[in-house]
Amino acid sequence: MISAGSLRKGITFEMDGEVYQVLEFQHVKTGRGGAFVRTKLKNVFTGVIRDVTLNPNEKVGRASIETKEMQYLYNDGELYHFMDLENYEQLPLSKEAIEEKTKYIKENDSVTLRFYKGNPFEVLPPNFVELEVVETEPGLKGDTATGATKPATVETGFTLNVPLFVNRGDIIKIDTRTDEYMSRV
Repeated sequence: MISAGSLRKGITFEMDGEVYQVLEFQHVKTGRGGAFVRTKLKNVFTGVIRDVTLNPNEKVGRASIETKEMQYLYNDGELYHFMDLENYEQLPLSKEAIEEKTKYIKENDSVTLRFYKGNPFEVLPPNFVELEVVETEPGLKGDTATGATKPATVETGFTLNVPLFVNRGDIIKIDTRTDEYMSRV
């Protein structure tokens, strides 16, 4: 059991027969009343997000989560196929199951899949990925001094803001946790 006062972002737990992941939390201590924990929780299977207020002493069940390194193979239009690197079994997942993390992965990339009781619920790409810029406005001489940004589309179809000096064909490093440009490679 986990006390609500020790919940942190990213922790997965069981409550009311459902499995939730903490997206945001805030420990609040009012002047007169007792403390409470305000959380934003996401149901890992349905994707429904709830705002829940808990007493810090309230207990929730710890969810037993398995992680597995897998390789992304291909997308057939409806399903994304992953291969277990230990036994070479393939696991097809729908786009809804892996949400928006597909914007960071390309064929043959290694990812981490998270499972609850054998059911996959989350795909975690590496914290940093290197992708090629396939579309952006051309940079001009002297664009490095202002700190301004422009949109750029990378090879997976994801669009993000990059500095003005980044050009088509550049390989850039992206932080997958914040969706931010880090550097050119």
